[in-house]
Amino acid sequence: MTSIKEQAAISRLLSFLQDWDNAGKVARNNILNNFIEANQGKTAPELEQEFSQGASLFLVRLTTWLRLTYMTGSPLDKLLRSIGVFLSAVSSNRYLIEFLEVGGVLTLLEILALNKIKEEDKKESVKLLQVIANSGRKYKELICESYGVRSIAEFLAKSKSEETQEEVQVLLDSLIHGNPKYQNQVYKGLIALLPCASPKAQQLALQTLRTAQSIIGTTHPSIVDCVLKVLCTMHLEVQYEAIELIKDLVNYDVCPALLKGLVALLIPSFKETSKLQSQIVSDSSVLELTAHLPLFLQQAAAAKAIGILARHNTTLAEEMLHLRVIHSLMAAMGNTDHSNSQRQASLTLEYFVQLFPVVEENVRKTMGEELYKLFLSNAENLYMNIDSIQADILAANKVNVTRVLHLSGLSYSNMSFYFGHSNEDQVAYITHFQKEDVEEKE
Repeated sequence: MTSIKEQAAISRLLSFLQDWDNAGKVARNNILNNFIEANQGKTAPELEQEFSQGASLFLVRLTTWLRLTYMTGSPLDKLLRSIGVFLSAVSSNRYLIEFLEVGGVLTLLEILALNKIKEEDKKESVKLLQVIANSGRKYKELICESYGVRSIAEFLAKSKSEETQEEVQVLLDSLIHGNPKYQNQVYKGLIALLPCASPKAQQLALQTLRTAQSIIGTTHPSIVDCVLKVLCTMHLEVQYEAIELIKDLVNYDVCPALLKGLVALLIPSFKETSKLQSQIVSDSSVLELTAHLPLFLQQAAAAKAIGILARHNTTLAEEMLHLRVIHSLMAAMGNTDHSNSQRQASLTLEYFVQLFPVVEENVRKTMGEELYKLFLSNAENLYMNIDSIQADILAANKVNVTRVLHLSGLSYSNMSFYFGHSNEDQVAYITHFQKEDVEEKE
């Protein structure tokens, strides 16, 4: 027989559940407020003691109410936080299983996709998904199997709250760790986020991609094009993250494609923007510059990235010489429509001139003594001191350091003397680029 104390506790539980069952929306919100305040941070045994070993009876009522109301657009934050009290409690595996058995994960993911639900409610849903993902590998797999990566990534791209987006990043970071079965799915989802219209989502996706790349160890072919396109952003924090990812990617098999792509961006192709501009007003210089601005931003960012890579790794600088990077940098220096392109290209060229005597000789010959002295005296501000003729000299330059190297008859054994150092990996890379150069000439 149960003691009088136990009977009183059971009676309180039944009375509490009856109050919940009979309550309207306002009364239920008050019950939830009191529940959160009294039980936040409690362990599962403490919750069971509070509910006379019947905590699951209240949890099932919460999950049922959630499933009945989430599609109506009713406020969900207190309800989700109350469920979170159960799921985040220490030793709460029993509650977690009960929540998942009634389709809890699918409900939380559907909440992220509904327009009528408030951003704050969606943030609470993301926090519950974090709790589930952090409970172990099989729970991460369950989220991914429920098309979770796609739903979460789409929500990150569409969300208007930076605080909520940061919570989504935490969730994606959790899904990429300790989830070998679906880590590639998360990786591809992050790459798919890069073209989105939200700068914050791009920034967070790039940050998480760096972690994902180190875990997976191999690259997806589409990552080069996607990262290079991000460089057209007007947001410096996004550009910074893109360049940081590029610094990581040069250590993988996509390095040749990445370097080739960066150098190509120094001389923009205006085919697409000219089509757009001709549809608007063909004789408007202002609209033309506006249409070309993303490509100019990309040009400046590429010049900056090339400089960072070259300073970080001299071998990469040598490889880019065979891609005619000097010619492209000088052409960018002649872009009088975008001063930052001129500035970044000038700073990067200054480093190449200081590093390689062959570059210094060819740049001096092409620029002429007067322009070259201006360049040496203050490369960063050169764009402010040159006239239109000097800008045309830079834009129309024919510098070809690769050709000079071939004509010099340099063998791989004495290339180390000409450049300063060499190694086997470097020779392999240079061979790759020289073959490409020969093929293009043919």
